[in-house]
Amino acid sequence: MGIYVNPGNTAFKEAVNSQIYVDKSELISYVNSVLNTKQKNICVSRPRRFGKTMAADMLAAYYSKGCDSSGLFFGLKASCQESFPAHLNQHNVIRLDIQRFLETEDDRKHFIHEIEKNVVRELIETFPECTGLDTCTRLKTALDQIFNQTAQQFIFIIDEWDCVFRFQKNNQEIQEKYLNFLRGLFKGSDYTALAYMTGILPIKKYGEHSAINIFDEYSMIDPAELSGFFGFTEKEVQGLCSGRNVKFSQLQRWYDGYLLNNSHIYNPKSVVDAVRRGRVKSYWTGTETYEALKFYINMDFDGMKETIIQMLGGARCKINTRKFQNDMATFSTKDDILTLLLHLGYLTFDEDTDEVFIPNQEIIQEFLNVVDEPHWGGLMQALNHSKTLLDSTWALDENAVAEGMAKIHSETASLLKYNNENSLTCTILIAYYSAKAYYLNPIMELPSGKGFADVVYLPKRNINRPALVIELKWNKSAQGAIRQIKDKQYTSWIESYTGDILLVGIHYHTKKKKHECVIEKYIKI
Repeated sequence: MGIYVNPGNTAFKEAVNSQIYVDKSELISYVNSVLNTKQKNICVSRPRRFGKTMAADMLAAYYSKGCDSSGLFFGLKASCQESFPAHLNQHNVIRLDIQRFLETEDDRKHFIHEIEKNVVRELIETFPECTGLDTCTRLKTALDQIFNQTAQQFIFIIDEWDCVFRFQKNNQEIQEKYLNFLRGLFKGSDYTALAYMTGILPIKKYGEHSAINIFDEYSMIDPAELSGFFGFTEKEVQGLCSGRNVKFSQLQRWYDGYLLNNSHIYNPKSVVDAVRRGRVKSYWTGTETYEALKFYINMDFDGMKETIIQMLGGARCKINTRKFQNDMATFSTKDDILTLLLHLGYLTFDEDTDEVFIPNQEIIQEFLNVVDEPHWGGLMQALNHSKTLLDSTWALDENAVAEGMAKIHSETASLLKYNNENSLTCTILIAYYSAKAYYLNPIMELPSGKGFADVVYLPKRNINRPALVIELKWNKSAQGAIRQIKDKQYTSWIESYTGDILLVGIHYHTKKKKHECVIEKYIKI
């Protein structure tokens, strides 16, 4: 048993023996199915705390010749699979955590050499019968020689593969050396039975092409067959709540929202902490990813702040993820930054609509931490006034709503220039921020009747609140907004809703710098 070559199973044993363990061992069946095939090179990218390292530890414990893991897997789902016994502790494994080689600035200059030196030293100890090996031999050369003399292959399990691009995000020389090292290690190698890598970022691209094009990638954008193996499914979270002092509805509100293959996925670390402690809150602790969130949003790249305001209000943003270069330094558009935040876990992606949005209350808290700073104007004050404005809307108090809108406009004037209806829409989303406690996410430009309603709020199930159909006008009239809702039958799509419906017309006059509001109860015919 070595540190890097044919490691033991201590890390996976700790996971299985923990207070809370969710069985993800069915991943083994898929990985077994791609051994020694054209699909043997796998790169899994997920946000931090999504179970990537646990899965890597599990695969190492399962495949490694350096341990006996039969007892660890007894009773787990994998043990019932047909391919399970054939590969249990039958393979040579090289297990690397790249972050361990990058702990200091000096490490970052020599880490490739350190990786090769340490692994080759253990290979020499593991294969004493092989000739021509010494500690100066390059890793690829040593593996070629071992395979040629013994016909034995290797399974590579590499965790935190991408930390070079996060720790040295502006050092292209080191990045290229690292990518060349990986390319040389895996491309065309007969000694590789499987190469399994995990990280936060997908594989770095130069231009339109991947720097290592032999890997199948399973990311937050395209998780394919592996969507349920990283993060907790809704069924798994419900099971964790059984017999414990925490309600599923609370976990759902705080941690649900990541969409992978149209399935709802929860951050496992947050769920485990909430279940263990019996308290839901943000367990997304500050790390390098939070600094990235703060830095890129505050740049206000291509109107980034306005987009964040919209998403805080529950809106979605359509993006093009295909041009992102999979690093933390190369940005051409706002879409690139939003795609990075998606991979970091601060946004989630609807592949049916190509839209990103903030997934849940935990991540909303992280965004609120960012905007709770002086250079964000009075955004936090505006959000805090939202509940009062919502109460005024339910009470049909038109003057109070107009005054509330004016106050919120004043507080966010440095962020929203108020020069078009899009800025007015942003103000609406801030004004009704508190609606997320009672309503589903707002539907923007809902197709209904003979046109598109600007903003529609539908109550959550079992919430006794009126639906809101909001129409915005610019230098016209609030009464005209109400008339448009009626004339174009914007309510037709939601008439099956059994509760009350409020029509809300909001108008802003640029010369008078004044908001007007008209609210009517919709009378169903």
